[in-house]
Amino acid sequence: MLIDRTMPLGAALTVTHASDRGPRAFNADAFAVGRRTFVVADGVGDSAAAAEAAWAAARAAALVADPVAAVLAARDAVQVHAGDAVIVVAAARVEGGFDVAWAGDARAYGSDGSELVQLTSDHTVAEYFRARGIVAEARMEHVVTNTVRHATPANIGRAFTRASRLALVSDGVYGPLGHNGISAIMSGHASAERLVRAALYARGTDNATALVVS
Repeated sequence: MLIDRTMPLGAALTVTHASDRGPRAFNADAFAVGRRTFVVADGVGDSAAAAEAAWAAARAAALVADPVAAVLAARDAVQVHAGDAVIVVAAARVEGGFDVAWAGDARAYGSDGSELVQLTSDHTVAEYFRARGIVAEARMEHVVTNTVRHATPANIGRAFTRASRLALVSDGVYGPLGHNGISAIMSGHASAERLVRAALYARGTDNATALVVS
């Protein structure tokens, strides 16, 4: 089931979020919105345990203002669950911009309405090899090297952007759409629903979840 809501957060921020199970047996993606914290989590695998872990991680992270601490809170939350997840968290600064933290291959993108910038670097075997100048096989794109359960202060990714628009997405969105597809949507009437519907239209084979803050 597609979920999309628009939520005004104070005078400056509005967030939309959407999620769809796609062709999978379970929707193991999750999202959560805190006071000024935004989260997308993607359960590892297609199972009820993966879905439970993703929701536990997302809800715990949304309660924490600092994104790195939010990922660590998510880690603590999944310890009582059998499953695991990857996660991306963004926190809006009062003075503008977003701090971002992640574990795994859920992504954050920043947009000023014209240029789209990928803020995160996937924690995958493929990205590990690319960073060292080694050509990666396609199957390595889906092998993660970090997850919520194994997150530590040392291996959590961190970024900052002053972009006015932010998109947090699972691989079920960025996989079928690619950078150009996400850029086209974020440069227009950007919404999470448009990203998810476009991913499904592009015949994505995974759960698709997006959260857009503007």
